[in-house]
Amino acid sequence: MSPRPRKASDEEVYAAAFRAMNRLGPGELTLADIATEAGVTASALVQRYGSKRELLLTLSTMAAGGTADLFAGLRVAHRSPLATLFAYADCMADLGPTPAALARNLGWLLVDLTDSAFKRNVQAQTRATEKEIRKLIEEAFRAGELKPIAGRKPNYDALARATASLVSGSLMTWAFYEEGTAKAWIRRDLAAALEPYVARRVEGSR
Repeated sequence: MSPRPRKASDEEVYAAAFRAMNRLGPGELTLADIATEAGVTASALVQRYGSKRELLLTLSTMAAGGTADLFAGLRVAHRSPLATLFAYADCMADLGPTPAALARNLGWLLVDLTDSAFKRNVQAQTRATEKEIRKLIEEAFRAGELKPIAGRKPNYDALARATASLVSGSLMTWAFYEEGTAKAWIRRDLAAALEPYVARRVEGSR
């Protein structure tokens, strides 16, 4: 008697899909790759999710809805609003530990931008991320970690958008130069942008 096929939870399949996506770009990844990573058969995934696209769209929806939870976890780990902001920058650096890995992630971004269903999710995730960054910046001013320039009230919305743009743009620029690590590169750029506002240094913000 042959053993019964292994069953994997949805959470295990999702984690396996993320791992496979980190290794393979959109033109390479197959449902069989995800199945192998999860230790199940491709037919089992077809029965459960229908297709590779539907499985990946589920992951995209989860990512869009999980932004607040991501920042909540960073807050617990770091306490300080400014240190939490830098920890978020570290998360972005993890998308491109090497230029090749970043290129694969940019391939997935191309899917996000050209498929309307995926684009709705990435737009929702981007807006949610900017909202969380704004909260951290406002909290950093209230906590005295950041200070207004020339007594002018800070524009939290503008600072949040500029910070989000800087972090993602800095990761791209690092890939061009490939000097040091992506984490150190982005932290340096973020520190330079915030320098005029810094009232006091906090652990984890350099």
